[in-house]
Amino acid sequence: MMKTYSGKIIIGTIFMILVSSSFFNIEGNAREFVVIAHRGASNIAPEHTIASYKKAVELGTDYIEIDLRMTKDHQLVALHDETIDRTTNGKGVVSEYTLEELKQFDAGSWFGENFRGEKIPSLEEIVDYFGTTTNYYIETRLINGELRMEEKLLALLSEKNLLDRVIIQSLSRESLKKIHSMNKYIPLVQLVKEENYKLIEREAIKEYAVGIGPYGPHLDQNYVTYIQSVGLDVHSWFSHSNEQKFREKVLLFGVNGVFTDYIEDRLKIVEMKG
Repeated sequence: MMKTYSGKIIIGTIFMILVSSSFFNIEGNAREFVVIAHRGASNIAPEHTIASYKKAVELGTDYIEIDLRMTKDHQLVALHDETIDRTTNGKGVVSEYTLEELKQFDAGSWFGENFRGEKIPSLEEIVDYFGTTTNYYIETRLINGELRMEEKLLALLSEKNLLDRVIIQSLSRESLKKIHSMNKYIPLVQLVKEENYKLIEREAIKEYAVGIGPYGPHLDQNYVTYIQSVGLDVHSWFSHSNEQKFREKVLLFGVNGVFTDYIEDRLKIVEMKG
């Protein structure tokens, strides 16, 4: 598999070195604070749809966040949940459907009648639609405990010349380490669960990632300083129900980025960050 696109990876890597993203320097460390549209403009439009991403781009997000799932026919699609029950008019596990079958379901009307007809988008559809008009913050995951997304993801990003416009995060160290072994210049962020973020071995993570993604409500100043002291960035995330309660406090801790469900607040967030 690697042989089919290794040349493109090399060209993309050279381009990343010469003309890196405006948010990262040559070592992969963040130059400036970033605001990430969590599942798109998910407060305004149905999450993980073209409508949601389009609105986020219009509102000036630095990155659109894309959770990846894989279909029965091995296509990467944007969906947070393991099933389609919550965000479509269908039911069942994503991996038990082909992409064509998933396209039969409505992914918008659950959010509002004016979004009826929105579909679950494939990753390729998203990057074809937005191209270089935005940056992409993509989350990988294991498929039945196996590493199956990484080569397909990097091949697509290389083909679309988007290697310099992406950050990849994951709860899986194995996934991130595999990506790092394939292309060491892509910024990677180790996503961590609420209950174990303080157990993170920062030196071990720094070997393959540029930052961590902890749960905002559990952060404190000492922990942010501890992580940043070795050169790792902190990109904080929230749940929809508590973001507005904790966001300002987290910003005051000096995090390097936040995921937000309220991308319409982008300017306010940047001003709070100072």
